[in-house]
Amino acid sequence: MLKGKKIVLGITGSIAAYKSCLIIRHLVKAGAEVQVVITPAGKEFITPITLSALTQKPVVSEFFSQRDGTWNSHVKLGLWADAMLIAPCTASTLGKMANGVADNMLITTYLSMKAPVFIAPAMDLDMYQHPSTQHNMERLRSFGNHIIEPQSGFLASGLEGKGRMEEPENIVAYLDHYFEPKDLQGKKIMITAGPTYERIDPVRFIGNYSSGKMGFALAEECLRRGAEVTLIAGPVSTQLSPHSSHLSIIKVESCEQMYQAATEAFPRQDAAILCAAVADFRPEQAAQQKIKREGDELMLRLVPNPDIAAALGRMKQRQVLVGFALETNDEQANAQKKLAKKNLDFIVLNSLQNKGTCFQSDDNQVSIISPTGQHDFPRKPKREVARDIIDELVNSLQCQS
Repeated sequence: MLKGKKIVLGITGSIAAYKSCLIIRHLVKAGAEVQVVITPAGKEFITPITLSALTQKPVVSEFFSQRDGTWNSHVKLGLWADAMLIAPCTASTLGKMANGVADNMLITTYLSMKAPVFIAPAMDLDMYQHPSTQHNMERLRSFGNHIIEPQSGFLASGLEGKGRMEEPENIVAYLDHYFEPKDLQGKKIMITAGPTYERIDPVRFIGNYSSGKMGFALAEECLRRGAEVTLIAGPVSTQLSPHSSHLSIIKVESCEQMYQAATEAFPRQDAAILCAAVADFRPEQAAQQKIKREGDELMLRLVPNPDIAAALGRMKQRQVLVGFALETNDEQANAQKKLAKKNLDFIVLNSLQNKGTCFQSDDNQVSIISPTGQHDFPRKPKREVARDIIDELVNSLQCQS
C-alpha cells in the first residue's frame, strides 16, 4: 500500500538514528519515495551522504542549502508528502513538536505538514516515563498524530521495551496498514476481549489466562480499516495505542456484565467478533467476606453463566457474527458444532496443542471455519492474525450486502 507514496522521514539526534537506514530500505522496497529531513544533532549519529545514497535525494537539514540565498521550503515539503514519519524522535523533539518550538528545519516541516504524521519515540526508560514526556505524547496524540511505540503500534502491555524505538520493519508495517483501503468505513463492529472473572469472595475469583491481546489486535485492525468499534473488555492490562473518536471501550469483569453490555450493543452493530475467553460457570453465591481456611476442603457449587454467543446468534438479523473456539482435543469437530449451534457466520479455531500461541503469547495459529470450508493459517504475530480474520469479515459483510 506504500507504492507511489511520498514520505518525509524526519531523523533526530538519537543513537537509534542508524536504524533509519533500515526504515528507508523498507520504504523504498515497498515502492515509496523518501525525502529525509534531519536535525543538526541527527547528523552527529549518521551522515547525510549515507542517507542520500539510500534515497537518491539530497538530505534536507538547514533552512538555506547554499550561501547564494537558495533555501529549502518546509511549506513545499508539507504539501508534497503523503505522510511524515519521525523516527527516531527524541524527547527534545517531542517537546518542541508539542509546543510549536520551530527552531530547526524538521520542526518547521512538521508544523507545515498537511499529511498524517507518525512518530516513533526513542529514549531511555526514565526519560520516557517522565511526566513531561508523557504529557507531550498525549498532547501530540490529541493533535491527531500517530505514536508508534515498541509493540504498541498495535498493542501495549506494561513497560517492557518502552522508550526504545520500534523496529524498522514494524514501523513500515504500521504505515503500510494505515494506507490500506478503508474497507470497513461506516461499519460498526463490536468486539469482546480478555477474560471474565467470576468472584468467589472479595479477593478470589474463577478466571483464565487470557491477556486480551488477540481481541485488542482485532480492534486496532478494524479501526485502521475505518470501522467504528465497540470494545467490551474483561480485566486486562493490554491497552490500545490509538486515541480514536471511533472507539468506545466498555470495561467489565464478569460474564454477566459482558452479556449485558454485548446484548445491549449488538442490535446497532454490523458485525460482532466474540474473542473473549468467557467463564462458562460461576459460583452460585459469592461470599461477602474473605473465606477463611477451615478444615481440609472447600466446596463450591457452580452454576452456568449466560451463553453470550448463543444469545447473539438468536438475536442476529443482518449482522455478521464471528466466534472463537479454543480447544484442547477434537478441535475441528468441536468448532464445527459450535459454528452451527451458535448460528455463527464463521469461527476462528485455535488450539492449546500449538505451543507458544494462545494465552499470554504475542503469536497465534488459527483456522477459519465457515459453512463452506476451512482455511488453515501458519503461526503469525497476533496483529497479522487479526488482519487475516478481518479480511474474512470483510468478505462476509460484502456477501451480506
